[in-house]
Amino acid sequence: MLIVASVVGSGIFFTPSHVVALLPSAGPYLLVWIAGAVISLVGAFINAELGAMFPRAGGNYAYLREGIHPAAGFLAGWLSFFAIYAGTIAALAVVAVELLAPALGLGRAGILAGASGLVVAVSIVNLVSTRLGARFNNLTSLLKVASIIAFVVLGPLLGEGTFAPWLGEAGMDAGEASQAAAGPWLRFGQALSPVLFSYLGWNASVFVASEIRDPQKNVPRSLFLGLALCTVLYLAINVVYLYALSPAEMAASRDTGEAAARALFGDAGGRLVAAFVLLSVLGTLNAQILIGPRIVYAMALDDHFFARASRVHDTYLTPSVAILIQAGVAIGLILFLESFPKALDFTVFGILLATAADTLALFMLRRRSPGRLRPYRAFGYPWLPLVYLGVIGATALAIVRASPRECAVAIALLAAGLLFYWPVRAGGSGADPSPRDGA
Repeated sequence: MLIVASVVGSGIFFTPSHVVALLPSAGPYLLVWIAGAVISLVGAFINAELGAMFPRAGGNYAYLREGIHPAAGFLAGWLSFFAIYAGTIAALAVVAVELLAPALGLGRAGILAGASGLVVAVSIVNLVSTRLGARFNNLTSLLKVASIIAFVVLGPLLGEGTFAPWLGEAGMDAGEASQAAAGPWLRFGQALSPVLFSYLGWNASVFVASEIRDPQKNVPRSLFLGLALCTVLYLAINVVYLYALSPAEMAASRDTGEAAARALFGDAGGRLVAAFVLLSVLGTLNAQILIGPRIVYAMALDDHFFARASRVHDTYLTPSVAILIQAGVAIGLILFLESFPKALDFTVFGILLATAADTLALFMLRRRSPGRLRPYRAFGYPWLPLVYLGVIGATALAIVRASPRECAVAIALLAAGLLFYWPVRAGGSGADPSPRDGA
């Protein structure tokens, strides 16, 4: 449920318009969503082995530190915290308040203030109790699954739509400009950026592995079952989108879920799905706020971040200082990014850098520690991980070409992390015990 909550959030509702602008035919459009699932699955194979070997807070920070170098672990944790989790929290908070802005009469300043307040509120919930945050996560996840299933089943049965606009040359109109500007493979690689953003969170359980019961078994299970469920939901809802909207209508939509519901069921259906989308975004925001602090917490335990970030609250037994640091960083990014699209390529490029490092750690650990206990071994090793490296490398190059500014910011963030690493490492710190509130 943590993976479902992390993955199924804003992406499936807000990224299809970006994807269809690059791939305006049904076949390539669905294929890129399948490709995103396969890429994420290979990443899950890799993370299942590493996460079961190192069932600790912090996720890839822990096994990059062991597999490559402490500095590599630090940089992965730094990038995950600042670019992936805090950046996603900022984007989701802005999206959530933007959904309410018309009803509340909010301008741009009001949206940014509301998004900042939302981050503070959800952070307080997770500071007071991990159990409370986890229960909200499970509830919203179940509601998401039930609502999507209802939409997928009732849409074709009760709604009025057709696949005709996607057949033949008619489906090419929405992306004509994109096709003239770039070749098909480059467009496919660029379309993977919003798709991979939509799958962001498939590795959520490895970041809280120290708080999961029997992590050697349950971390791999959670990765595969969670990703499988999300993939089925994504493909099913995309088929309904194709049935409800033409390529031009989808490309023009901001919230594709609401647009499809209005096309199928009228204004009442659109309002109902809009409310569901808001709930979905809030659930994913909560999941990201629950997971992200564990990265900084784990880094601080190893003297790789400010010592106070390893503090566990005396009463609530949560990583309270790390939660507050994350809230502050996310609010800063809200003011900097201001909108969802600006966060997309920035975050995905960071994901690709981090997952490439995970794959390298797998190879290094197989070589350095062949006798180490591995409750799960990555399927298809070494060939699938090698292909995986090639695919994410090609995707990263496509994103660099499309969004050089955002990629440059991510690389600059890595460089800043390296400058931060050595002074903090030299200073040393103490550490508190691991948080155990609510396995």
